[in-house]
Amino acid sequence: MIPSLVRRRSSGEVRKLASISNSLLPAFGTNPDEGYFILKKYTIAPYDRRYRFWQTFLVALVVYSAWASPFELAFREMSIGSLLITDLFVDAFFAFDIILTFFVAYLDTSTYFLVDDHKEIAIRYVKHLCFPMDLASTMPFQQMYQLIAGKSHDRGEVFGFLNMLRLWRLRRVSELFSRLEKDIRVSYSLTRVCKLLCVTLFAVHFTGCVYFWLAYHHESPENTWIGKEVKDFKQRSVGSGYTYSMYWSIVTLTTVGYGDLHAENTTEKVFNIFYMLFNIGLTAYIIGNMTNLVVHSSGRTFAMRDAFNKVLQYASKNGLPVGLKEQMLAHTQLKFKTAELQQEEVLQDLPKAIRAGIAQHLFHNVIEKTYLFKGVSGDFICQMVSDMKAEYYPSKVDIILQNEMPAYFYILVSGSVDVLIYKNGSEKFLFKLEPGSMVGEIGVMFNIPQPYTVRSRRLSQLIRIDHHHFKQMAKPFNEDGKTVIHNFTQFLKGLRGGVLEEVPFVTEFLSDLHEEEQTQNEGTQDEVSEYHEGETENSSPLSSLVPIRVKIHGHHPNGKNEIGTTPKLIILPDSVEDLFRVAENKFGKRGSKILMTDGSEVEDLSALRENDELYIL
Repeated sequence: MIPSLVRRRSSGEVRKLASISNSLLPAFGTNPDEGYFILKKYTIAPYDRRYRFWQTFLVALVVYSAWASPFELAFREMSIGSLLITDLFVDAFFAFDIILTFFVAYLDTSTYFLVDDHKEIAIRYVKHLCFPMDLASTMPFQQMYQLIAGKSHDRGEVFGFLNMLRLWRLRRVSELFSRLEKDIRVSYSLTRVCKLLCVTLFAVHFTGCVYFWLAYHHESPENTWIGKEVKDFKQRSVGSGYTYSMYWSIVTLTTVGYGDLHAENTTEKVFNIFYMLFNIGLTAYIIGNMTNLVVHSSGRTFAMRDAFNKVLQYASKNGLPVGLKEQMLAHTQLKFKTAELQQEEVLQDLPKAIRAGIAQHLFHNVIEKTYLFKGVSGDFICQMVSDMKAEYYPSKVDIILQNEMPAYFYILVSGSVDVLIYKNGSEKFLFKLEPGSMVGEIGVMFNIPQPYTVRSRRLSQLIRIDHHHFKQMAKPFNEDGKTVIHNFTQFLKGLRGGVLEEVPFVTEFLSDLHEEEQTQNEGTQDEVSEYHEGETENSSPLSSLVPIRVKIHGHHPNGKNEIGTTPKLIILPDSVEDLFRVAENKFGKRGSKILMTDGSEVEDLSALRENDELYIL
């Protein structure tokens, strides 16, 4: 897809496309395909993998510069001794980076194009503050002065302060941490902790070195913070002086204040004032960030404990039984444990097409394997799966209660459930269901109260399907509706033993179904043809998936008895002819007219509602 897109677009359009795409890369921690970019020759893309590696390598050199610059200011002999060659070597890398920057394309924030014109890149870099500062932080001023003057000059303090310009390179470290915080491959908490640690170590190192420099260059060395403790500190080793400096800096930063090393003159006291004020801000910054990280990591635990307390208070206040209270606690605990699996707050912000794709990936194969949907078309399954959601239930939690009105039926994805029935005040186990089974569909299909209780045996994942939504969604699929009805009928015929005994409505339905099949077999071919001609094009077999139950009487609504006296509760058939046939089977005499309680005659069965009473005359 991308190569063809690149070929059809102009180079400028592709650069804009690449710019917009790659501006998001730091958040995802990935690198673009080099084929995306169509830039001028000898131009480097700012998000190129090799250029990013070069920038990361320079960060390691920045760490050295951040340590060496204050250190060489305090201990001047190091800048002209063992660290001299290392400084020149590091400066050479940064000098090469200055040259390389003239070939790196930049993003125009007004047009979101990658600008790859060398002249524009050079003008933008030279005009920016970064160029003079990069140049000043890279120039070896002391070596240049010795080369021009032809001799060394005792101006070490001046060159020491000029070397502090290298701290300008610290902006690269800040950019690195900013990029890592957006990189999902790296732990955000670990990145923040590392950043706080680096800031603290640099503050300790910098202030310790500056404080030692103040003592070293004071007119009365014995009247300094270190001179009172170590009389000949100038003759001591660099390691000894650095240790004293770090000790004082850490003790002051942590507000311990042992008092063994303290300011002895006005200059040191002024420096200490500013350092302690800085420590207040640094301490607040560290504590604030660490608190935020701790609260963020433990926020879910606090929320879970608070939810548990509310459940316990509610159960205690309303006197709920122990078993029900334990189910409430188990469900609340599972809600927090499975939050990373469901991620409702993430899914609800996604476009519908993406949510549908996720549902297809998770549930399509599961739906295909269930008995009710075997043989249906792929379009029907895709339509049904798009709005499905998974629910998790801990062990020994009721999913469906016996005699509750049917609103949903479920498909078991993982785990297992028990099917139970309450009879004569006791609980009876019927059977166990494994993944791929359906629960609650009998109550939904017959539109009767659920005939049994379904309880999870262990942690189980189920797909919930709203039967009203299912009926409306499935109306256009006429053939698939016939397949679903056939699958359900065959499933009922396969039920044996205790299940049929405990759910008598199923036995009655199968008996009626058998009688209807015999009646249809005895009928003539003309009657069958007339029946099919009476069906409308928009009718769907799935309309019977949520059947309507009505009562039929064999007498006149005014009380006159013509056929019989005992009403019968039946499932409303699809046609008037079928209703007369059912009434004939129930009462022994065929009727010719259907009346309501108020005496109005029924001509269209679609106008009837649940629990209507019909009088067959």
